[in-house]
Amino acid sequence: MSSSKTLRKLQVVSPVPADIDVANSVEPFHISEIAAELDLSPDHYDLYGKYKAKVLLSALDELEGRGDGYYVVVGGITPTPLGEGKSTTTVGLCQALGAFLDKKVVTCVRQPSQGPTFGIKGGAAGGGYSQVIPMDEFNLHLTGDIHAITAANNLLAAAIDTRIFHESAQSDKALFNRLCPLNKEGKRNFGDVMLRRLKKLGISKDKPEDLSPQEVKKFARLDIDPDSITWRRVMDVNDRFLRKISIGQGPEEKGMVRETGFDISVASEIMAVLALTTSLADMRERLGKMVIGNSKAGEPITADDLGVGGALTVLMKDAIHPTLMQTLEGTPVLVHAGPFANIAHGNSSIVADKIALKLVGPGGFVVTEAGFGADIGTEKFMNIKCRYSGLTPQCAVIVATVRALKMHGGGPEVVAGKPLDRTYLSENVALVEAGCVNLARHISNTKAYGVNVVVAVNMFSTDTEAELNAVKKAALSAGAYDAVICTHHAHGGKGAVDLGIAVQKACENVTQPLRFLYPLDISIKDKIGAIARSYGASGVEYSDQAEKQIEMYSRQGFLDLPICMAKTQYSFSHNASEKGAPSGFVLPIRDVRASIGAGFIYPLVGTMSTMPGLPTRPCFYDIDLDTATGRVIGLS
Repeated sequence: MSSSKTLRKLQVVSPVPADIDVANSVEPFHISEIAAELDLSPDHYDLYGKYKAKVLLSALDELEGRGDGYYVVVGGITPTPLGEGKSTTTVGLCQALGAFLDKKVVTCVRQPSQGPTFGIKGGAAGGGYSQVIPMDEFNLHLTGDIHAITAANNLLAAAIDTRIFHESAQSDKALFNRLCPLNKEGKRNFGDVMLRRLKKLGISKDKPEDLSPQEVKKFARLDIDPDSITWRRVMDVNDRFLRKISIGQGPEEKGMVRETGFDISVASEIMAVLALTTSLADMRERLGKMVIGNSKAGEPITADDLGVGGALTVLMKDAIHPTLMQTLEGTPVLVHAGPFANIAHGNSSIVADKIALKLVGPGGFVVTEAGFGADIGTEKFMNIKCRYSGLTPQCAVIVATVRALKMHGGGPEVVAGKPLDRTYLSENVALVEAGCVNLARHISNTKAYGVNVVVAVNMFSTDTEAELNAVKKAALSAGAYDAVICTHHAHGGKGAVDLGIAVQKACENVTQPLRFLYPLDISIKDKIGAIARSYGASGVEYSDQAEKQIEMYSRQGFLDLPICMAKTQYSFSHNASEKGAPSGFVLPIRDVRASIGAGFIYPLVGTMSTMPGLPTRPCFYDIDLDTATGRVIGLS
């Protein structure tokens, strides 16, 4: 057992109490104690209350000469709507490594959205005796990063419509003079963000008076095509009635009405930028490069063209720093970014992983979670996140459950909020074995990247030994490095010790370099095709709209970006009801969009909603405050 001062021995109870009750049963260590265990100087973090701190990027500069620890990504099989415990496994594995195997370890996870927290899924702090605490702070406002993203996103949205409004009523000269007003000396100057636009336009002059009338028009008039605008407003609440709205209805807007809508904040491109940025300077460039639509001449219009890139960076300046928290057993956690995995790339931030790898140093472990099944989260981790970070994982964990494998074997539908069919509560080895085709495909796909794959079988109380053995046997025959039964939900890190040992061996014995699924210098369609084949598709079918967008992005010079598929998480295919490992289907691409600042092209497979809705009985029914103690109750 480690001699670390911040490790806590859990007193586990059976049956396992509600998650919030487990979380509230321990008093967290002061976050400065967690920071000290990581050898973090107080100069390199800012306290946010007693149990949270922002780790400053300056810590990376301080640790530049130190080697990296082992890098582990946790994905899963194709899940049921109930989830298979991927976050719980991520936390449990880290508790095992830190509290029982005496390893220096940092957990890197995404910040949960308040949409699912108050909606149908609940929070994302893990579960049972493998959680991030304080659980209520983790699942709610945390340190305000999502609020900063919401503010920045909506500032850009306001700038777009305001610019169209002002351009519609002013001459080129009047527009130019207002954009570059006279200063106290009676002269006009270009701001830094304006010089960026001039450079993009190929105009080398830096004094407003030197521009020709043609250059004045070119600079001042963005001439945004309202029908091309892709930028929408956001809020961090599931509000289906804002999916499609009409704006500009006020009498002052002079009839400038257009249709737009809201996405959930975590679907904002600014969230993806936060997750993929590598430095403050890089974030400034990415935010400025975000494309919001086109001019009527078909040229891409960016945030910097609108003059707002610098202001967006100011709103995001604190959000770029990861938040330090802790697990129930006192091991450190970095929480940062929260992009959706079925819309964006679904991974926590590059900067959090980089800081963590330096903090643990050689021989230590950084465990980071990739959202949803490995076909989505792990694929995007490898082909998008690792490309931009330059980091190489040694091991990929795939979380599986008997419950999900029975569903993939042909079991009845699993529906959130409805009691499980008895099939899932009684032994049926044949159904488990039939469903292991899903696990096998995830293993072979993930092994192709050159990492060792360890399968973590997240055990439920109703699973039988024969069923669990069937999963282990199938995993090993599919090429997994190891397969381990885990009980971390019921026992904390102690229930994932075997998983920790297997992961350590897998990291120490990796023999291949990281291999990507596709090169960047092939066409957009060829990259989409490579991903589709990994799903089991025989081909790809493009709508007219998708064809048009691919042609436009190719013409605009965005050919060399990675692909981020927006696809259902409930099947390898586009059809959520197709379980197991479907093959031979044609993947339909409905539309293709671009997150140029974040740095990817995202095809929309079938119908994908970027604003979830609330169910009849949302989670908020159970959430309240104990007014006597001030504690949150009912969070899950």
